[in-house]
This record gives sequence, structure tokens and C-alpha cells, in this order.
Amino acid sequence: MTEPRPNLQVVSPGPRPTPEEQMLPVLQLAFARLHKAAFGVATGIAGALLMALATVVCLVREEARGFPLGLLGEYFSGYSVSWTGVAVGMGWGFVVAFVAGWFVAFCRNLALAISAFLIRTRAEIEQTRNFLDHI
Repeated sequence: MTEPRPNLQVVSPGPRPTPEEQMLPVLQLAFARLHKAAFGVATGIAGALLMALATVVCLVREEARGFPLGLLGEYFSGYSVSWTGVAVGMGWGFVVAFVAGWFVAFCRNLALAISAFLIRTRAEIEQTRNFLDHI
């Protein structure tokens, strides 16, 4: 008994996509909206790690102890250049960087929305500019 043959279909190549159609996914990715909370969390984690790293470097290295990192305690309540200050600094670093990242994502999304609106409006005006000439 012979094995059944798979149903093979010959696919003929269709029309090639135009350069505009090829660029569409790239443009959609470039102009995609940023998720504000996700961008805020990402920048918050980076800010927390940077703050912890700066504090640990000042604690461990002799030559870095003269760096006035303790002045951040004037802005961040409870922060000092100590091992408990590492945790407090991470918390403040996360909060400050989260707010900054959220705001950057908000401003980028707003700028993209305004740009898209203006481009679309100009294109619609250009299409209807000679409308009365055709009547």
C-alpha cells in the first residue's frame, strides 16, 4: 500500500508589492505610539540602578568619597551616602525617572499626533483645492 501524497498546491507569484507597500510596516513601527507606563517603568528601573550604582561607588571607592553625592539628600527625603541610602536612593531614582519617562512618552505621542493631524489636513486641503473647478 502506498502512502498518501500530500496535497501540493502550486503558488504562482502574485504582483510584486510596490515600494510604498514595502515601507508601510517600517513606517507603522517608526510612528507607533509609546506606551507611557511601560516607558516610565523602563526609565524608572534605569534611574534606580544608576542611583544605587552611584551611591555604592561613593561608599566603596576611597577616591570617590570626596564627591558631594550627599547633597541629593536635600532633594530626596531620607537619602544619605550609606547602605540604607542605597535603598532610599533606588526608590527616589525610580520615582523621578518614572515621571520623567512617562512625560517624555506623553510628549512624543502628542507631537506625533499633532504632526499626523497636520499632514492629513494638508493632504485633504490639497485634494479639494480644485473642487469647484471640476463642477
